[in-house]
Amino acid sequence: MPPPVAAAVRDKVARLPPLPKLRVRRPNKEVQNPCVGVMSQLLGCWASSGYTIEGCGKLEEALRGCMDTKKKVQQPKSTINYHLSRFYANLVGPHKRKR
Repeated sequence: MPPPVAAAVRDKVARLPPLPKLRVRRPNKEVQNPCVGVMSQLLGCWASSGYTIEGCGKLEEALRGCMDTKKKVQQPKSTINYHLSRFYANLVGPHKRKR
């Protein structure tokens, strides 16, 4: 009687292809501007009610306030490539050295 399929899959060891190093391309994502949401609400208000001050005045003031405040956000750097380089030898396993 053959062993169950789940047992056969569980016994296989996952191996990575021979790569010189593991890297994630462009791991740092840009932080989205917080004023984009207010601006899209204002544009939606203008599209639905026209360019009148009465209907969209509060949204206009909110957008002006958001745009006037300068927010310099320091973007955190991703450490994924550093940790991948540390653990790469453990993932690939022992290999022969080139002479």
